[in-house]
Amino acid sequence: MRFRDRHEAGQRLAALLAPYANRDDVVVLALPRGGLPVGFEVARRLLAPLDVFLVRKLGAPGHPEFAIGAIATGDVCVLSHDVIAELGIPAARIEQLVERERVELERRDKAYHGDRPHLPLRDKIVIVVDDGLATGSTMEAAVNALREHHPAKIIVAAPVGAADSCRRLRTLADEVICAETPEPFNAVGLWYQLFDQTTDAEVIELLQRANAHRPLQSVTTPVRDAEQIRKSAGVLTEECRNDDGLVGAIGSARPV
Repeated sequence: MRFRDRHEAGQRLAALLAPYANRDDVVVLALPRGGLPVGFEVARRLLAPLDVFLVRKLGAPGHPEFAIGAIATGDVCVLSHDVIAELGIPAARIEQLVERERVELERRDKAYHGDRPHLPLRDKIVIVVDDGLATGSTMEAAVNALREHHPAKIIVAAPVGAADSCRRLRTLADEVICAETPEPFNAVGLWYQLFDQTTDAEVIELLQRANAHRPLQSVTTPVRDAEQIRKSAGVLTEECRNDDGLVGAIGSARPV
């Protein structure tokens, strides 16, 4: 069965993730850019915060849509060594591909987040969403990178995927939820009626819409609190050397 578009695919996927709705320990991470419309619908149905997790696919020279590996935030690099050997791609060419994609990964991180902090992931149930799983190398890189953030659980979720890739990912993630695993699979785009490229502008818009009324907390919050304290702090004078003077200086301030 083909999906009309990524938004419809996300709605169907969200139905399979219903047990994780209305929980304060769930975070939805979408793999940009195609995973964002899917992840947006999942996060909306689950009432969970949404963020991106940056992973860049390494495409074969001359065939960029054919993945031979991927890199992700945290200096994670996953390569399909069997495929690389079969295609005869030299190590120097692989290094060039990795460096090129790393530059793009850093650009997107700045564009998508700006001053907005990343969501804290430690001890969270993290649902990683993409629009489909072909070779699974991009998602594999994401799972490996996410382990460095010490989440309580990693759930891989996609509307459609190759059966072999889903089976392999089940050995890496804590759970894999895939709405459809057609055979033969061939390519992700074949299972969508509309499969236009998702733009950076769409990614930014969906992130803003998803989190417009949800304050994002980050592991950097204590630093922000310290800065605010320094700005608001006053200097204690000689009058504060006794108890009455000290109480008067404190007033209604909250001890920290």
